[in-house]
Formats: sequence, C-alpha cells, structure tokens
Amino acid sequence: MNSNIDKMSPFIVMEVLERAQELQRQGVDIIHMEVGEPDFDVPKCVKLSINEAVNNGKTHYTHSLGDFVLRSKIAGLYKNEYNVDFLPDNVVVTSGSSTAILLVLQLLCNPNDEVIIFNPGYSCYKNFILSVNAIPVEVNLNPDDGFKININDIKAKISEKTRAIFINSPSNPFGTLIDENTMKQIASLNIPIISDEIYHGLVYKDIAHSILEYTDNAFVINGFSKRYAMTGLRLGYLISPIKFMRKLQIMQQNLFICAPSISQFAGISAIENSQSDVDYMKKLYNERRVYLINRLRDLGFKILVEPQAAFYIFVDARMYASDTYKFAFDILENAHVGVTPGIDFGSQGQGFLRFSYANSLENIVEATNRIEKYLKSKSLLK
Repeated sequence: MNSNIDKMSPFIVMEVLERAQELQRQGVDIIHMEVGEPDFDVPKCVKLSINEAVNNGKTHYTHSLGDFVLRSKIAGLYKNEYNVDFLPDNVVVTSGSSTAILLVLQLLCNPNDEVIIFNPGYSCYKNFILSVNAIPVEVNLNPDDGFKININDIKAKISEKTRAIFINSPSNPFGTLIDENTMKQIASLNIPIISDEIYHGLVYKDIAHSILEYTDNAFVINGFSKRYAMTGLRLGYLISPIKFMRKLQIMQQNLFICAPSISQFAGISAIENSQSDVDYMKKLYNERRVYLINRLRDLGFKILVEPQAAFYIFVDARMYASDTYKFAFDILENAHVGVTPGIDFGSQGQGFLRFSYANSLENIVEATNRIEKYLKSKSLLK
C-alpha cells in the first residue's frame, strides 16, 4: 500500500458538507456557506449546446487533447484577456481542473521531489503532491501581514529537489489577487510555476494577471466550474509549454482517454455565448460580497484581507475560539449554518473560518442572523 495515503488529510469542507447532508436527511434546514460551488444554474446557451450535442450524436471520444475548436477558443480567451499567445497545441482539455493538476504533477515529479505550496492554501494541493510520491514544502503566510507572499520566504524553501512552485490567484481561501510585482518576482526564480487560475473571470476589484504574462516556464490550470457554474460537467484544462505536450498526451491517452465530449461542446458555447450570464453572476456575487463583509464585521469577526475575487471571505475568529475546527462544527450543529474551518487550508489557518457567498443574498442574511443568535446564546456577543 502507498504509505503516502496515510499522510493525506481529509478534505474538511467535504466533511462539513457531508455532516450537513446528514442533518438535512433528518429534516434540519441547513444553509450552506461551506462549499465553493456556484449556486447558479449553467447558462442557457450551455443547456442548449448539451441538448444539441446529444441529439446530433456528439457523444463519442474526442481527440485525447480535446476538441480542436475548444482548444482554439481557450487560446483566444487568454489572448483577449491577458494578451498572451499560445497555440491550441499547448492545451490539454481535462475532466475538471483536478485532473489537470494530477497530470502536471505526474509530469514534473519523481518520488521525493519537492513542490512549494502556501499555508494557508487550497487544501487539496498537498494531497495531490503526496499522491505522486512527492513532498509538499510549505511557505507559511503570516496573518499579521495580511497573508502576503514574501519572495524571500519562497527562496528560503528552494532546494535542489524543488520541481515547481504552486500559486493560486485569485486565491482560495482568501479571494485575493497576487499583485503584478510579486508575480514577476516568482517568475524570475527560474523554477516551473503551476498557476491555478480557476477563479479568473470572477474578479470584482483590481485586475487578475495570468502567470503567462511574465514567463513561459509555467503550467496554467483552469476550467469551467467556477466562472461558468459548470461544476458537474467536469471540464478543465491545462496550458503547458509545447515541449511537454507529447508526454502529457500519452498520459492523457492512457489514464483518462479524453474529457467528456458533451462537456467539451458545452465549453465552446460557454466561451462564445455566455459573457452576459457571467456578468450577471458577478454582479450578484459582488452584492453578496459587500453585504457579507459588513455583516461579519458587525458580528465581531475580523477580516484581515478583503476579498477581491472568487466567492470567499476568510475571517479571523480567534476572539471566539482557538479551535475553529470544533467551532465550525458547533455552528453547524446549533446554528445550522455550514462554514469551513480555517485549518482545512493548513496549520496557519487555525483560528479562522472561511465563508462562501455562493448562495443567495436571502440565505446569507438568514445565515448570519442565525450565527448572531448562536453567538449570543454562547454569551460571545452582546
């Protein structure tokens, strides 16, 4: 048995969700602010393209790298939004962005190689790295410094075994952007960068930058789940330097064959026709973001960094609990609101909670009212 499996931590947000679902089966009304999944339906054009694909028999294998038209549209999207040039031949279409992460780590890592990640950061990165028998090396982000990335802290973790640096902007759990100067500094380290850009397109303040604006020595992870609310269609992609594409193709052929054909045709329509839907979703997300920031502060939580993108707020709850793992589950059991304990994102997240505003404003209002009542019942809030 692979001993690294025992080193993997549970995906705590899923454990919160699964307990919430148990309570719902018992008839308890739960408001979900734990999961990072858009609450919107897929755009109408996506629904129509799915029906068209089924009716026209487009239900067979595609090219292992993905439908050429879709790969062309992805290249065009990055050209339009970031003015970066790459070919459709630089793209692997995958069954969700998680598959893309696994492919690139398998490509880069031998057993006991190292990949640099940030703490707090998306909890699954560490477990992906362990799954390929590599070693996750954590750069701690300091809450007192607003969880900013310090280039010297990255340099201190680089060794002869370092194979990649994993970045995520817009970020989960903070909803913040890596600024242009920091992007340039990371790019200058001459180490392959894996850039998770899954929340691009959901930016409310400032501008998101792609790592491809600053270096070609990078692998970009992206997909359709967040921007286009297509989570269940499992459609992602990997943008890679051309020299690695044949190896990635061979892995894709053997391990996954190709991404789902119907989802790929839906992806073409999403890029071509759904910008008005994306704009509408962004407008509502931003309204929720503004409301929730103010409401959480009213409840006594500290927000060290305001989210600029995605749909998360990472709040300091240390004034109420030192162990926010237990605190989150107590909120679920007693206030019937699902929130994610910060420890899910690494040891530096202890004492914090992540709230997702991928829920209706009506539900967010009710959820925060429940939390206020809960805090008062515990004599934590006057």
